[in-house]
Parts: sequence; C-alpha cells; structure tokens
Amino acid sequence: MGCILKGGGGLYNRLAIGSVVLAAGQGSRLGYLPKSLIEVGGIPMIRRQLIALSGAGIDEVVVVLGHYGDQIRPVIEEFPITIVDLPEKSWSSQRISVREGVAALHGKLDAVLVVPSDMPLLGGQDYIDLISAFKGREDGICMARPVVSEQPGNPVVFDHSIVDLGNKSNDPMCRSWWKQHPTECLAWRTDNSRYVVDLDTPEDVAEVEKRLGQSLRMPCNSEARSGVA
Repeated sequence: MGCILKGGGGLYNRLAIGSVVLAAGQGSRLGYLPKSLIEVGGIPMIRRQLIALSGAGIDEVVVVLGHYGDQIRPVIEEFPITIVDLPEKSWSSQRISVREGVAALHGKLDAVLVVPSDMPLLGGQDYIDLISAFKGREDGICMARPVVSEQPGNPVVFDHSIVDLGNKSNDPMCRSWWKQHPTECLAWRTDNSRYVVDLDTPEDVAEVEKRLGQSLRMPCNSEARSGVA
C-alpha cells in the first residue's frame, strides 16, 4: 500500500497526527530501571514528552507500558491519553509495542509519530520541525526520520495510509521497513543533535548531565522487580 496523502500543498493544510510513546522497556543497560521516570529538571522524562507533544499540536497520544508499568502509570494517567499495557511476553519487543500502540489510535489520522521515552532533550519545537519536514515531503514519501551527521535519529513519522495491521510481511512498524523501501523514506538531515540523544547507558546519562550542567535524578533500581538475579 503506497502513500495517498500529503500535507502542505496537497489535500490537507494541517496533518492530523497520532503519537505512540514507547515506555515498555526494561532499562537493563542502566541497571534495570524505568528510564522514562528519570527526572530532567525535576520532571520525569515521560511527563516532559507528553507536555511537549501537546505543545506541538499532536491530536492523539498512546503510551505503551510493559516493565514497570505500575510505576509509570501514576505519573501519566492524569493526561488525556490512552495507555496500553502489553502482556508480559511482549515486553521486550519494540515492534509489538509499536503495533499495539498504533492499533490503539482511534482517530482519523494522517500520520503517526513514534517516540521512544528515553530521549531527554526533545521539546515541542523539535517535534514541530520534524512534522514540518514530513509535510513538505515529495510525493511518494511515506516515512521520515531525522539524520544527524549520518546518524539516524528519532522520532520516526509515517503516513497512516501505509498501516496495515493485518499484514505483518509489509510492516512499517519494524526497522527493516526503512531498508526495504528506500525510495519511500525521507532522511531529513539536520544539525539538531537532540534527535540522537537518548539514555541507554550510564555514559549517556553522564554526557547529558554535562551538556545540561545539572544532575539527572534516577528512579529506584527495580532489578528485583524485573526478575533479574
């Protein structure tokens, strides 16, 4: 299924966009903790992201939870969002997280923005800039992502018309789709390094603390809860 909608000078002056925020991970490389609850400036990252997405005009937001869902839910349930709780067997699959998140979007949407929950520096303008690049894409482009100095970044945004939840062999919600459909993908080149900063390791945390000139507050170590010896 190819793209049929295009923003900007096409059929729509404004894209209706749904966002899927991925927060199901185990945080193993950071000592088994809920990364989305790391506090930047005293605010958990996932709350910062939801506020930024609202400021960017996102129409609908789904947050996908897995590991540590019972810790994350109280922090976000006041927001007007949909929360998806994955079954335990799917907690480690990002592809399933994205599919279940997209399936939970119920509005009439033109595009989907997929946001990892461990990106501490993204703000509303960063989302707006990526969406603007997607709106201005050439005909036939279905997916876009930022690229900084040849490094692929996040979030990823794709045309909702290519979503086919019943066809896993042509799945835009997996990483291989980008490689399999190069002529339908836009590598939006930017010098904004916020698109490539995430918190996977202690070294990542130290680098962000140095960049911000402040310490990040880490949530409690949940190794025992994750079932890791």
